[in-house]
Amino acid sequence: MSQKSKTVIGWEEWCSLPDLGLPAIKAKIDTGAKTSALHAYDIKTHTQDNVEYITFKIHPVQGNNAIEHECTAILIGQRVITSSNGERENRYVIVTPMVCGAKTIKAELTLTSRHKMAFRMLLGREALKKAKFVVDSSKAFTQGKVKNAASLYKK
Repeated sequence: MSQKSKTVIGWEEWCSLPDLGLPAIKAKIDTGAKTSALHAYDIKTHTQDNVEYITFKIHPVQGNNAIEHECTAILIGQRVITSSNGERENRYVIVTPMVCGAKTIKAELTLTSRHKMAFRMLLGREALKKAKFVVDSSKAFTQGKVKNAASLYKK
């Protein structure tokens, strides 16, 4: 595959998850992680018309826990993930459209509490490959900056 068809991104980028109602979420690009992860808490599953759904809450703006957003998605399964510190965790998995710059992909995301982490979302290798992203770790926000992300969540 030619380098021209790939998009260069930095070590952190703004993304959106429109089907989850998340217009802007800052993601850390993590080439050491196979799967992508999204902050989630108050996680509940339910079945409707033989389809399993998951509902969860998120504080989408880094450093602002006053903004809380509830999301619902189709649950596609569960997976055991080993974190960078070696801890194993059983996580729920969803697939949802993710927009980063001009690219839109169907991203597979595991749900986990990231309340102690600086970033609400990690973008892992599988999503990077699918989007044909190349990471330049010396750069940030190559796909554009979002100013005052909190204002996007005001009701």
